Amino acid sequence: MTLITANHQENPTKRDNLVTSSIHLEKGVWLGANVTVLPGVTVGENSIVGASSVITKDVPKNSVVVGSPAKKIRDIKFD
Repeated sequence: MTLITANHQENPTKRDNLVTSSIHLEKGVWLGANVTVLPGVTVGENSIVGASSVITKDVPKNSVVVGSPAKKIRDIKFD
């Protein structure tokens, strides 16, 4: 798993300036093998992120997401 909290500015004259942003993993999150989470993302409570997914945007709670970039494929159903 890779949690990335730093990025660079797009302007070529300012690319040596780092821009940092927190990642938030809420309670009960499950990250599969080789997942990458980009800066500023929140992964919602109880969500599952499939192996090798790249999380570029917030993940809603109780969701299953997969792919690169990760897309929601279904809600988690509780018995």
